[in-house]
Amino acid sequence: MDNTIEVKHLTKKFGNFTAVDGISFSVGKGEIFGFLGPNGAGKTTTIRMLCGLVTPTAGGGLVGGLDIMKQGEKIKEHIGYMSQKFSLYDDLTVAENIDFYAGIYQTKKENRKQKKEQIIKTAELTGKENVLTGNLANSVKQHLALGCALIHDPGIIFLDEPTAGVDPLSRKKFWEVIKTLSENGVTTLVTTHYMDEAERCDRIALINNGQIIACDTTADLKTKKMKGILYEVECDNVMEGLEVLRESQVAHDVTLYGLYLHVMVEGEEGCPEEIRSLLSAKNIAVKRIEKIPPSLEDVFVFLVEQGDQ
Repeated sequence: MDNTIEVKHLTKKFGNFTAVDGISFSVGKGEIFGFLGPNGAGKTTTIRMLCGLVTPTAGGGLVGGLDIMKQGEKIKEHIGYMSQKFSLYDDLTVAENIDFYAGIYQTKKENRKQKKEQIIKTAELTGKENVLTGNLANSVKQHLALGCALIHDPGIIFLDEPTAGVDPLSRKKFWEVIKTLSENGVTTLVTTHYMDEAERCDRIALINNGQIIACDTTADLKTKKMKGILYEVECDNVMEGLEVLRESQVAHDVTLYGLYLHVMVEGEEGCPEEIRSLLSAKNIAVKRIEKIPPSLEDVFVFLVEQGDQ
């Protein structure tokens, strides 16, 4: 698979703060590549460097064969970019936003009418061309913004938290569009903090404190990065149970997962009984102990905690 994005030791510092710390990765043609991490992890700064919007402090990379250190303006002509705020102007109408981006990306004038109609239809905005964009629902803005980012048929698109504040049904529809683009050879780099969205990516880079702590397919992250056997524990006084098990020797990792505890142990034999005994000794009633496959969230939390240790 030919790589359309190549990143080597990319670093960005703001004064004494290192936002992106020497990361390296590549993205193949037509691949959906996800950046998964908490707010402030360095996802947006990375995308802005790759889009030619921010100059790296060190390291470098190629986007569509163009050098991000030297050819930032040229890169902008060949990519689509959608930011967290959907990259739209709220004080312009739907039609005016589309016309603006058609001009910015210097699309052929003879194609603009057809492109405009296509975007309006896809965003379900027929008859609302003169409505101010600021008056649209977030889910509608999202599809309009994506249409504007794709108006010049780029081969690479960057999506920065594209579904933030959008309802689940709209998120699902949005990802169906991304999948179709991928099947047509468009390369996508998307940042997210939604675990279910990360599962839809071909590969994922887990990023924390400006560093990539793992990069692989979802399946391989779950099977190769988690060491041991994972149990889900349903009990009373879950916070007290968390502290009891963390202080014990039976588990090498215990995390809170909704209303349950996820307990990682080295070996399987006797562990459920040990867990039940430890909690019962503290008068914590155990309702269920079940061996489960790790989720992507389990992997991320495990790797972050291992790094902190």
